[in-house]
Amino acid sequence: MRRIAIIGALLGAIAATPVAAQMFSDGFEFLKAVKDRDGDAVTEALSEPGTTIINSRDITSGETALHIVTQRRDALWIRFLTSRGANPNIRDKKGIYPIQLAVTMGFAEGVEALIKAGAEVEVTDNSGETPLIAAIHRRDIPLIRLLLTNGANPDRADNSGRSARDYAGLMSGNSSIMAEFERADAERVKKQGEAGNYGPSF
Repeated sequence: MRRIAIIGALLGAIAATPVAAQMFSDGFEFLKAVKDRDGDAVTEALSEPGTTIINSRDITSGETALHIVTQRRDALWIRFLTSRGANPNIRDKKGIYPIQLAVTMGFAEGVEALIKAGAEVEVTDNSGETPLIAAIHRRDIPLIRLLLTNGANPDRADNSGRSARDYAGLMSGNSSIMAEFERADAERVKKQGEAGNYGPSF
């Protein structure tokens, strides 16, 4: 009986191997096509009914297709992939999301495209750094404004206990950044006031 069970297990493993290999091969080939900018191959892969290949991750780095195209500053591919269902909220093995890559590079068009596709602006890397904190370190006013406008919290702290507002306060010549915080704070208060005005009228 034990021998039969062992043989059955071996046969099951052999039968499963080609399927697993094929799944790995499909994901590998898809990511390779993205890296090669092979639009025809990518489109063909995504045309398979019920496929989830668009969110395949590199077996070594954990990167998705969105990580790849964001790193090469390719907003056209970001929009194409997200229009086909690519999830912008998957992080790689270093804990980094595509939006964080875009902010770190100062890639405003990419950040905007990812946000429009549903990227969360409050994600953090392994150090607790948010996209807004990264934008503060860059002193990148357009990105700071874009993130604040889309709900980034200037008071969310990283693992060291400092927030984007704290880091800005430590910088010299920070008046432009502080003005962005003031604008965002005023807008938030205004929205809260408007929300409080809704109710029954008599």
